[in-house]
Amino acid sequence: MVFSSIPFLFFFLPVFLILYYAFPGRAKNVVLLVFSLLFYAWGEPVYIFLMLFSSLVDYLDGLLQERFEGQKGKKRLCLIIALAINLGLLAFFKYADFAVGIFNSLTPWDAKLPGIALPIGISFYTFQTVSYSIDVYKGKVRAEKNYFDYLCYVSMFPQLIAGPIVRFSSVQAELKERKVNESGFVRGFHRFLLGLMRKLLLADQIGALWDILRTAPGISALTAWLGLLSFTLQLYYDFSAYSDMAIGLGMMLGFHFPENFLYPLSATSITDFWRKWHVSLSTWFRDYVYIPLGGNRVGVAKHLRNMFVVWFLTGLWHGASWNFVLWGLFHGTLLALEKYIWGRHVERLPKLFQHLYALIIVVLGFGIFTFDNLGELAAYFPKLVCAAHNPLIGKELFWYGGNYLPFLLAGLILAFPVYPKVQELLKKANSYRRGLISVCGALVMLALFIAAVACMVQDSYSPFLYFRF
Repeated sequence: MVFSSIPFLFFFLPVFLILYYAFPGRAKNVVLLVFSLLFYAWGEPVYIFLMLFSSLVDYLDGLLQERFEGQKGKKRLCLIIALAINLGLLAFFKYADFAVGIFNSLTPWDAKLPGIALPIGISFYTFQTVSYSIDVYKGKVRAEKNYFDYLCYVSMFPQLIAGPIVRFSSVQAELKERKVNESGFVRGFHRFLLGLMRKLLLADQIGALWDILRTAPGISALTAWLGLLSFTLQLYYDFSAYSDMAIGLGMMLGFHFPENFLYPLSATSITDFWRKWHVSLSTWFRDYVYIPLGGNRVGVAKHLRNMFVVWFLTGLWHGASWNFVLWGLFHGTLLALEKYIWGRHVERLPKLFQHLYALIIVVLGFGIFTFDNLGELAAYFPKLVCAAHNPLIGKELFWYGGNYLPFLLAGLILAFPVYPKVQELLKKANSYRRGLISVCGALVMLALFIAAVACMVQDSYSPFLYFRF
């Protein structure tokens, strides 16, 4: 079940909210847990037991670690066992085929691929449970005594499938007591609607252009670049829209999830981009891999090692395919070059050129990201270069560019913090203008919502791209 679907929006969510607000106090957690398990079982009726097992392992690990407080060896052993089980499950279900494929390519044997289906959301909830075990070990959080509260944290449907990666410390207090009121509901519902419209009216529409250009024969160099730009915008609005909806749903329920996107396409460098893109994943790798390895408080050689370990793992986290590894190492290399070679020179450029520099690299990177077939990757990238057999501009550029121009322009403009600045101006306006603008804004939101619903009715299947990670 996806948020941008008729069953979720008009059946699951209304019934859930009615019951959630009808039940008092701590009973709300029961409603949330039951509906979260139903939500996951809708798409994964078998693998729900895998999630239950994973959550039970870390719940018991937290209790055992506190029981062995003061006995460092036993406490560390508990952590190692929990990490081995959780990361072992992730490795088995996500990377078994990949590992067997590598084995076959390096040996004369031809082992059969296991063909194991990837459980939805396993990368996200595994990182959450792992962070809990590590934080208990470091004393950053107290172990949760109530298993159902812990399971509620792991399975919470707003962020279960595709993040943001919520750490237990962020919601531990709110699992026990939180404010559920009209103000939070209104703000959350508004955030949810913005995400829904960004998904259906921007991500899906721009994605249609990429579906065409991805395999279109004989396209010019600029059209090929337009294709990669369209995929970049599709991925950004697809994933950030899910995060908006998850955060909005959390607000409606009284939870405060961390921000996951801070207008990353407005970045002025690759370093700046990764401070703003998928923030919950970047900070996870920073806190649980990069800093434990020594971070940047080591010599140059070890610092470069730490960066490449993190970016190799970041790429591999996204999928069991060489293109994701290449994508991770691509960004690791660019970040290293920015740090030690040309970063200071980029900072001296006018802002416009800094934005263009970052955007070109990001678009190229996502070109690597999108082709899990390296043959398709090798076939597409030469199209980006103008040559005798490949003109700079072709007629198809004006055809496709013209047909999708409104969506592309809207996508590029809204990738910058335009909406927050409009809100700031609105706050400074007098009460009459503020009221008038609010009414106009509500009418525009209503029109866009109707258009989004029309898209849902027309398109029978509109998955989120990050569901496969």
